[in-house]
Parts: sequence; C-alpha cells; structure tokens
Amino acid sequence: MSSRARVARRIAAGAAYGGGGIGLIGAAAVGVVVAEVQMARRQVGNHGPEPVHVPSADGLYGRVYDAVGSDPLRFAVLGDSTAAGQGVHRARQTPGALLASGLAAVAERAVELRNVALPGAQSDDLDRQVALVLADPGWLPDVCVIMIGANDVTHRIPATKSVRHLSAAVRRLRTAGAEVVVGTCPDLGSVEPVQQPLRWIARRASRQLAAAQTIGTVEQGGRTVSLGDLLGPEFSANPRELFGPDNFHPSAEGYATAAMAVLPTLCAALGLWPEEERPDVAREEGFLPVARAAVRAAAEGGTEVTGAMPTGPRGPWALLKRRRRRRVPTQDPTPVTP
Repeated sequence: MSSRARVARRIAAGAAYGGGGIGLIGAAAVGVVVAEVQMARRQVGNHGPEPVHVPSADGLYGRVYDAVGSDPLRFAVLGDSTAAGQGVHRARQTPGALLASGLAAVAERAVELRNVALPGAQSDDLDRQVALVLADPGWLPDVCVIMIGANDVTHRIPATKSVRHLSAAVRRLRTAGAEVVVGTCPDLGSVEPVQQPLRWIARRASRQLAAAQTIGTVEQGGRTVSLGDLLGPEFSANPRELFGPDNFHPSAEGYATAAMAVLPTLCAALGLWPEEERPDVAREEGFLPVARAAVRAAAEGGTEVTGAMPTGPRGPWALLKRRRRRRVPTQDPTPVTP
C-alpha cells in the first residue's frame, strides 16, 4: 500500500474509532502560511458583511413525465456553497437543478428536489442538514448528493473529524433507505488567489481529505465521485470560463462540468445508467483495496468509487469506474404545492 493510501486509511480509521490527532495542515506549516491564508480568505469564500444569496432550486423537474403515473423520485442535496450553487444567479444553473434535470431525463420520471446545503458549511453541519432532510416522514429521499470539504480545508479542521461527520451522515441516510453519492473535496490548489506555499499545501490537504472521505463513504454503503475537476485541472486550464466572479466558486459552465461528472454515478446508484457495471480494462477501471482506489480517485476528477467486495486481508475492496459523461439538460423548477 502506498504512503498516501496508508495516510487516507489512518484518517478514516481515526474517524471511525474516535481519533482526532491527524490535521489537514501540519502544525509546523501553520506559521509559514498563516499570512497567505488570511490574504486568500479575504479574496474568496463567504467573508463579506452581507448574507450570501443562492437561488432556490427546490421543486419538480421533468414535469412532462408526470403522465406516466409513477410518483416523483425524491432527490436531496446537502453540503456547502458548491452544493448550494453559490456564484450563479438562476436556479437552473445550480448543481441541484442540473442533476435533477439530468436524473429526470435519464429516468423518464419526474424528480422532486430539496436542497438543504448551506454556504460556508463545514462537515459538522451535516448532522443538522440530515435532520432537515429526514424531518418529514412523508418525504424521505430516494437518493442524496453530498458535496462537502472545502471549508474544512480552509479552516484547518482535523481530517478525522471531517470524515467522522460525513460517515455519520451517510450512515443515517442509508439507514433511512436513500442511496448516497458524495462529491469529495475539490482540489483547492487550483484557486487563483491562493499562492505558494499555500497552494501546494491546499492541494495536498484537499486530496488527502478526498481520499479519506471516499473510504468513510464506501464503508457506509455510499458511492463517491472525485470533484478534482470542479476546482482542478480543467478549471486551472480555463479559469476565466469555469470560475465565477469571485475566482473561487464555479461559474454556470463550471457547475455544468461538475454535474456531468456526478450525474452518471447518481443514475447508476438507482440502477438507471446504461453502462456495463463490470470494469472496463481499456479505461483502467478495476477492483482495488478501497484505500488505493480512494487515492487514485482523488488524483483524477470524475472518478467513481463504490464498495465491491467483503473485507479481506488488505481491508475492504472497491470498484473504481471512469464513467462516460453526458451533457446535462437545464430547466427551471416547477414549485411543489405543500
């Protein structure tokens, strides 16, 4: 097992058994980068005096499929500003709306979206968000997407603590009968206002957390998609188009790129994606110990990891998939009558 896989496994184990001593940024590095952290946080994120406005995308998608007579699929989105859609001005541009539209088109069934994500949220807010999603026994989700982790990195939250909260959220949602897809921590090393040496540390911390999130999620019965593409290589190559005005949150095109990465896994979790579930060797897919799969996924955006085999001598195993992306349709939500 590689050193990165060992670190990810140790973080996940610490989260499961109550450890909390492994931080995202080592204590020795804090003094070197604290000034750059403060400078970057003044330029990006949720630090202005005014409340952050995010367009509400809650409602019904794929209304045309109402005629088939089946109840709408219930879809919930949880997480931070990325999950909420901060940085765009129209509901149809948010990731929740994009994914709900895409899910309705693939399933040929109406989809009802509820988004409880909160800009600025860290992983410890997932307990509150899960409670909101499960509060109405008459509306329990069929599938959930969680996007979380960037604020944990910028606030130097111990990775074990972050993964512990995420794992608990996945477990509660799975127990309630929902499929769960987690978009892991994006690569913050590509954010333009972040300079060296903070850029290197942010990239290392982001990928470390993303790998540990994958282990914790898969062990609770969920699936993950690496969101390195969200603030990663594609965004670094084309920042003017894919980042929003604050140079931190995605633009409308950026959210569409991320939604294309998540949609195949969202549909596959419900048995709706047409691709073969067995690994395609030509696409370098395959079965791996979950820690190795998690590290490989963290380094390549859009890579899916899902549990595949019982625990063996080298720990749980997982299937690493690189699903083909599909352009996501856009539509405005239809309000749902309470």
